[in-house]
Amino acid sequence: MAKSYNPKAVEASWYEWWEKSGFFVADPESKKPPFVIVVPPPNVTGTLHIGHALTGAIEDMLVRWRRMSGYNTLWVPGVDHAGIATQVVVEKKIMKEGNKTRHDLGREQFVAEVYKWKEQSGGTICNQFRRTGMSLDWSRECFTMDAKLSKAVTEAFIQLHRDGLIYRLNMPLWF
Repeated sequence: MAKSYNPKAVEASWYEWWEKSGFFVADPESKKPPFVIVVPPPNVTGTLHIGHALTGAIEDMLVRWRRMSGYNTLWVPGVDHAGIATQVVVEKKIMKEGNKTRHDLGREQFVAEVYKWKEQSGGTICNQFRRTGMSLDWSRECFTMDAKLSKAVTEAFIQLHRDGLIYRLNMPLWF
């Protein structure tokens, strides 16, 4: 037995066992009342900060409480592409590495570079979520640029436009 508690070794092995055992996976066939929340996705441009940890701790407490209260809980993890912020980071990276711009690469190759960045940075963020012990359903991990999510956003905007709830307006510069 170790002389002192080593949280890095102990907690990592517990979390891995919880995840492999499926403790955090929602059952789509369950008759229990559902309780579903989504992580407000952190941007893939950096790492988690104390605000993410505080929010995650509160959300985890709510999810675990509902799970223990008999609900079929689903806590969906994900990361956000952060649009312009990630574009800037990736553009700087490709300029530094190959002295190229996004225009030199073209849309398809540039988007591939964004996905590479997401795998590097987004993976760090998801591992940080795991290290804090958050009980997320990792089988449903998502990224805001994933085709399924992009399609849902497009459909939502089209429907909102059809319903007259959003519109496009060309405004003069002086307004």
